[in-house]
Amino acid sequence: MKRDLFGEEHDAFRASVRRFVEEHVAPNRGKWEQEGLVGRELFRAAGTLGLFGMSAPERYGGAGVADFRYNAILSEELAAADVLSVGLGLSLQADIALPYLLGDCTPEQCERWLPGVISGETILALAMSEPGAGSDVANIATTAVRDGAEYVVNGSKTFITNGLNADLVVVAVKTAPTAGRKGISLLVVEADRPGFSRGAKLQKIGQHAADTAELFFADVRVPADHLLGEENRGFYVMMSNLVQERLAVAVQATAQARRAYELSLAHATTREAFGARIGSFQHAGTTEVMKEIIGRSIGL
Repeated sequence: MKRDLFGEEHDAFRASVRRFVEEHVAPNRGKWEQEGLVGRELFRAAGTLGLFGMSAPERYGGAGVADFRYNAILSEELAAADVLSVGLGLSLQADIALPYLLGDCTPEQCERWLPGVISGETILALAMSEPGAGSDVANIATTAVRDGAEYVVNGSKTFITNGLNADLVVVAVKTAPTAGRKGISLLVVEADRPGFSRGAKLQKIGQHAADTAELFFADVRVPADHLLGEENRGFYVMMSNLVQERLAVAVQATAQARRAYELSLAHATTREAFGARIGSFQHAGTTEVMKEIIGRSIGL
């Protein structure tokens, strides 16, 4: 079905994403699920195609097109290929973490971080949730204490997507511990800094390839120029960016629901039982079939 929402340029992008999924994702799905980790080569391939940089300025390797429809196409094509539920971390990088850098980096920070993120060489994570503070972001306990030209970070985060693969983590910290939401800041932390460590991959019902993990900070020293935006304004930055994150989740859920419907419809119109396609058993007829099936299963 043709949707008026998308134009010719979107259709061309969709065709590219579809080829990308067929070539780079589908063949590796089983391996990644078994290993519980997506290969870093996937991010580099996505970066080469431009999946991370549609809205980023061209001088950093992006396309300079602020159009969320391109993000939606990525989610839709991953769902159509039955791989969105695997947990690839691509949408996290493109839809959720990258906007923090695009919206609040200084020019110097943009030069430092964006080219690697857009190319897929640098994998991003966003660390907000903690063992004692999930959706209640204002009550996070991880602290960052200013010490000269550095912040000293202590605390832990949990349920962090891309937690094991991440090279760069946007971390929500308390810089004014008694100020509630008015004392939260955002720091960009490199994963190779002394004192930073990762816990084991968390087991989940789904998204078995997603490296959802715990992160730990033990006296991690972060340069003060890694502050993202203004000090003590991080809560408001997060609330602003969560709008797009929720939209991304809604697009993904709708795309997966559409795929589930398509698979169910195909099954109902091709699968036969008792001499007829199962989709033809409706209302009272369905009840009689179910009675017979249940009766057989218990030996009646």
